[in-house]
Amino acid sequence: MTQIAKPIKRRRIKGDGGAGYAFIAVALVIFALFTAYPVLSAFIISFQKYMPLGSKFIGFDNYVDSFKDPLFWKAIRNTIVYTVLTVPVALFISLGVALLILPLKKKLQTVFKAIYYLPAVASGVALSVVWLWIFDPMPAGIFNELLGFFGISNVNWLGATSTSMFSLVLMSWLSSHGTSIIIYLAALLGIDDSYYEAAELDGASFLKKLWYIVIPCLKPTTLFLLVTGVIGSFQVFQNAYLMTGGGPDNATTMVGLLIFNNAFKYFEFGKAAAQSLILAFIIGGISLIQFKFLGKDVEY
Repeated sequence: MTQIAKPIKRRRIKGDGGAGYAFIAVALVIFALFTAYPVLSAFIISFQKYMPLGSKFIGFDNYVDSFKDPLFWKAIRNTIVYTVLTVPVALFISLGVALLILPLKKKLQTVFKAIYYLPAVASGVALSVVWLWIFDPMPAGIFNELLGFFGISNVNWLGATSTSMFSLVLMSWLSSHGTSIIIYLAALLGIDDSYYEAAELDGASFLKKLWYIVIPCLKPTTLFLLVTGVIGSFQVFQNAYLMTGGGPDNATTMVGLLIFNNAFKYFEFGKAAAQSLILAFIIGGISLIQFKFLGKDVEY
C-alpha cells in the first residue's frame, strides 16, 4: 500500500509570542554589541601590541609584563584590602538598618526605604565632590573641624599614605547601602512568623532569635549580597579615580584604575586588556570559592 506522507507541521509565532521573541531579540542584540563583542575584542587585543592602524601579535607578552609589574601586584593588594574592609561591614550595616526598619508600620518602612535608597540615584561625581569637602585637609573640612573640638591637628586625609586608603574605606562605610537594605528587608519580611512564635514560647531572647532564625533564613540573601559585593568591590574605580587619583604613591591604586590608566593614559591597550581578563578570572575564582564553601546548605 502506498503511504500518504503526513503534512509537515510548521510552528508559527502567534499572538503575544511574537512580541516576546522580539523583546528577546532586542536584548540579545544589545548583549552581543555591548558585552559579548567587547569581551571577545579584549581577549584578542590582550595578545597584541594594539595600534589603531595595524596591531602586532606578541603572544603572551602582555600577560608576562603584567605579572612582572610590581604596580599590578600592589593594585591587587590594595583591591583585596579594600574589599576585606568594606564588604563585611557593608553587609553588617545593611542588616542592622533592615532590622531597625522591620518593626515599623508599612508606611514608615516605605519612607525609610526611600530615604536610604535615595543616594543610590544621585550622581557619583556629585557625591564625590561632597566627600572631597568632608575630607578637606584645611580646617574648614568637616572631619578636621570635628577633630578640632578635641584639640587634634588637621589630617591630610586623602594626601597621606597612612590615611588615604582608610578614607576611601570610611567613605564606603558611610555611603549608600540602600539596595542591600531593601533586599535584606524583603528577605526579613519573607520569614514565617511561626518561627518567631515558637521561639517566644521557648523563651528565646532577641539575640537567640537573630542567631538561630534570622541569620540561617537569610543565608541565600547574604550569599547573594556577598558575591555581588565582592564583584563590585574588585571593580571599584570611581572612588579612587575621583578622590585620590590612585595616590599618594599609588596607595589607593585599584586594579580597575590601573587598567584605565594603562588604556587611556599610557595607551597600552593590549596590557590593559590582559589585566582586565586576569581580573575577570580572579573575580570568577573568588565567586566559585564563595559558592563552594558558603552555599552548601543554602536552599534557593
